[in-house]
Amino acid sequence: MDQSALEPQMVEGLKNLSAKDKQDLNNFIQAEGQKAQIQSTIHGLTDTCFKKCITSKISGGKLDRYEEPCMQSCVDRFMDANMVVIKHLEQLRSQ
Repeated sequence: MDQSALEPQMVEGLKNLSAKDKQDLNNFIQAEGQKAQIQSTIHGLTDTCFKKCITSKISGGKLDRYEEPCMQSCVDRFMDANMVVIKHLEQLRSQ
């Protein structure tokens, strides 16, 4: 179906939604946006830590003895940094 033909139908359908349905749809869209943001963050974390820590070819399905602690440390530091930022933002919001 042509997208230009679909858009007026979607707009008309949205106009016919009840206030509760509109709120439910808005909540769903916000939740999906949050999921996408979390997935993006996890992808970025994985990419960064992998590039930093994984230096060998993973042929046996296991990390070597240096790579595994490096990955754990990388993830831990990432989580620590996120918590510092979140706490700071919460302080700014409460002021």
